[in-house]
Amino acid sequence: MESVGSDWAIIDVHGIGFQVFIPASTLSSLGTRGKEVYLNTHLHIREDNVTLYGFATAADKELFQLLMSVSGIGPKLALSILSSISTEQLSLSIGTQNADLLTIVPGIGNKIANRMILELKDKIGSVLLAGPISKGAQDNTDVISALTALGYSVVEAARAAANLPSNKKLSLEDKVKFALQNFQQK
Repeated sequence: MESVGSDWAIIDVHGIGFQVFIPASTLSSLGTRGKEVYLNTHLHIREDNVTLYGFATAADKELFQLLMSVSGIGPKLALSILSSISTEQLSLSIGTQNADLLTIVPGIGNKIANRMILELKDKIGSVLLAGPISKGAQDNTDVISALTALGYSVVEAARAAANLPSNKKLSLEDKVKFALQNFQQK
């Protein structure tokens, strides 16, 4: 790695420097100047521009490509999304159909957030199901929505929902109370 900017790095490949646009999470893990790095890359070609995007993991690259499949989201906005929220938060917000977290990303309004949920819920569903907190997130989307409305992050709310007793028939109010008790215990 030769140099670093706010959302890019110059990567030297056998004497040729390539400017690679990178999400904040990957940028912070690159290390110091002169260090050898490995990136999963996506080459984006337009009529007037050829741009290289880099990611720490293949999963991040796949998520970037999925985001670009949504109408209205190009590579710069997809990169901004990956820089603003974690992959887990993105998966949870789409899986639980919670547009509020998506709208905190600069450039994402309600219209695009709802379009993302609609177009990606089936594609990202497998990512959500693979997570350790997915069962509680699927069964308790109303609890997660209530907790996020109270100011908790989607990830915190999903973890609290995953710890709810599963054998009881609880009302929404009781489930939220149990989830709030989970926060107090920590």
